[in-house]
Amino acid sequence: MIIRNIEYTKKFQKRLRDLPNEMQKVAFEKEDLFRHNPLHPSLRLHELHGKYKGIWTISINFSYRILFERQENGDILFLSIGKHDIYKYL
Repeated sequence: MIIRNIEYTKKFQKRLRDLPNEMQKVAFEKEDLFRHNPLHPSLRLHELHGKYKGIWTISINFSYRILFERQENGDILFLSIGKHDIYKYL
């Protein structure tokens, strides 16, 4: 997987701003790692199943994750960020 461009939904941007500052810092570090090495094991990249098929997730830490979709043009769209409960807000 090659990451050319990452775009952000308004929901993602709002939820990112609502995170504690330290968690925002870690999220930016993980995004940078994702851009340069999307298959790095610490990201725990995987596609969701069932009604969330087509949505992918990367781990920020054991509690927080980023949900995204791969666009047809190869771009990545970050949908949301937060704890496990973010799935119910998609």
